[in-house]
Amino acid sequence: MSIASKSAVAKGDGTFIITQVNLTDPQEDEVLIKMKAAGLCHTDYDSINWGKPLVMGHEGAGIVEKIGSAIKELKIGDQVILNWATPCMHCFQCQEGNQHICENNSPVVAGENGHTPGHAKLESSQWNGESIERSFNLGTLSEYALVKEAAVVKVEEPGLNFSAASIVSCGVMTGFGSVVNAAKVEAGSSAVVLGCGGVGLNVINACKISGAAKIIAVDVNPTKLELARKFGATDTILADKSDIGLLAAAKDVKELLGGRGSDYAFECTAIPALGAAPLAMVRNAGTAVQVSGIEEEISIDMRLFEWDKVYINPLYGKCRPQIDFPKIMKLYKKGELMLDQMITREYALEDLQQAFDDMLAGKNAKGVIVFK
Repeated sequence: MSIASKSAVAKGDGTFIITQVNLTDPQEDEVLIKMKAAGLCHTDYDSINWGKPLVMGHEGAGIVEKIGSAIKELKIGDQVILNWATPCMHCFQCQEGNQHICENNSPVVAGENGHTPGHAKLESSQWNGESIERSFNLGTLSEYALVKEAAVVKVEEPGLNFSAASIVSCGVMTGFGSVVNAAKVEAGSSAVVLGCGGVGLNVINACKISGAAKIIAVDVNPTKLELARKFGATDTILADKSDIGLLAAAKDVKELLGGRGSDYAFECTAIPALGAAPLAMVRNAGTAVQVSGIEEEISIDMRLFEWDKVYINPLYGKCRPQIDFPKIMKLYKKGELMLDQMITREYALEDLQQAFDDMLAGKNAKGVIVFK
């Protein structure tokens, strides 16, 4: 039986349209999700330039509508969060506990053999009479999403706020996990966060939850610095756009810390020229974390590594979805993780262009598409 789903489809030429995609009933290991909310980030906007048609969106939450014959852990009506880094649980990396870089299912990571699975293009998703890919194997900017069971995390919380839940599966997980899973920030430590957009705010919030005593936020936008304080920053530095490598800001950081660099520093700007900037912020033997996923060649002064500094580049906060998502939702329920405050505005799917415009203009910490 075919299901008509109003969807945002990237045409592959730099544009998108709101149109109808037809989905089949779930195969044995698939789940049909009635989407309730989908978070937006720059990757969703970038997908219009990937040179091929696809159903857009890779963050979201909803309700199980139908299940395949082999599904045992989910039932119709379950509230769920979708996870784009779907683990197979059998490859080398999954067996090592690195579910976020699965060699078989990840749409962004190649295995040892150089194979990159990419985005699913299945006969179960049809547009204009042809099969169409789903962004990050999900396609959440759609009334319905047909996904593998492994991409689904059940949330046991009555009256779930789907807008809050929808943003967990990318920016929140990336920021939170970079602090908790990757850097393992210790109580009483100091941290610097470069860039106070959505991911940066989650890093700040996670540092606060982890017990960091000093959290210094750095940005060129005074409004974002005000927001950073609400999420837990103890100090702020207004950087100058002409400050190459943020070296002047690094001096300000050291003044705030009594002459020594911070224990941890997190780059959340997605600006390639600032890829090495966290190294200038940390003390000897400190940890610099490149959170934003810069993927291009940059030049680094190796003296920034002196001495014994550690530089890590984690993907997706080293996410283990079935462990981390419930942990995040418990912290949200306790009022410690500020998901509601992260959402600046909600939009209907038909207003996706406005949502992108607001995001690109820096008006939103996070925009969310909501479905009736």
